[in-house]
Amino acid sequence: MEDEPSISKEITKSTDFYIGILLAVCSSLFIGTSFIIKKISLTRLSRIGALRAGAGGFGYLKDWFWWLGISAMGFGEILNFAAYGFAPASVVTPLGALSVLVSAILASKFLNEKLTIVGKLGCLLCILGSTMIILHAPKEEPLENLNLFLSKLQEPAFAHYMICMVVLCSAILCCLGPRFGSRYVCVYITLCSAIGGITVMACKAIGLALKSYSVTSLLSYPTFWLLSTMILIMAVCICVQITYLNRTLDLFNASIVTPTYYVFFTGFVIAESIVLFREWELMTAGDMAGALCGFFVTVVAVFVLSTSKDGHQQTRHLGVNTYFAVKS
Repeated sequence: MEDEPSISKEITKSTDFYIGILLAVCSSLFIGTSFIIKKISLTRLSRIGALRAGAGGFGYLKDWFWWLGISAMGFGEILNFAAYGFAPASVVTPLGALSVLVSAILASKFLNEKLTIVGKLGCLLCILGSTMIILHAPKEEPLENLNLFLSKLQEPAFAHYMICMVVLCSAILCCLGPRFGSRYVCVYITLCSAIGGITVMACKAIGLALKSYSVTSLLSYPTFWLLSTMILIMAVCICVQITYLNRTLDLFNASIVTPTYYVFFTGFVIAESIVLFREWELMTAGDMAGALCGFFVTVVAVFVLSTSKDGHQQTRHLGVNTYFAVKS
């Protein structure tokens, strides 16, 4: 009888884990579709002579079809936000690989971006890599309440991480972006991914608060102000991500942007989970190795997918060639 509470707790954790996976899968389906809808809108606007998003134009804000895409992405992000409240970030984020598959298939159907056998292999490798990460990821939360989360925010390691992120984002916005953003897909994708990691942090805090507190507690000081701050941070980060992701989509093929964004974003979230969430402390050495192998399989998948069409053109977009090779 004395073991019943612990058994009940384990069942609850297991249920939460699979609810988080289901929400993350549904999120990926909506987000992968939204990439294609927005790309169709941006392509249509460029054909009628509107100032392209890649050149700083905002004509897409008047296009209902773009808003359909952003609504699909918004709904997907809401599902993703909910998933972070049920499962560890290192589990939820890798499931974004499904959006790569959805986007690649729809791009070949609606955007005439031919998906070769090698490209299909790249999609399958993305799925394989994320599956390996899921199988070896921690199955329980290291952060069970908001107070523990706040204590993690005050640790020096996280402060150093945030300083690095601020310096990186500032360098891209002020220097690297204007010079190289239109030639290398990884420039603005790095910006979106770094900011996306901060968005995950805010989502995690909000999810923990909603799970741990009653309505009355959420409206009390200081919880209310903390949640308001996190919501504001999340809103600002999402706006920046949308703006620069649109620029990237306008300049490069969706089948390149989606997997590259997935790999970079996953990498930043894994780094953040190590520094802040400490989810990897719950893993054995074998699970760590399996999760890292899964991530590297996905990285390989991105290069396979990106070079499956026009090897020289796609490799150039990824920034693999030197500056002089690009100029020539």
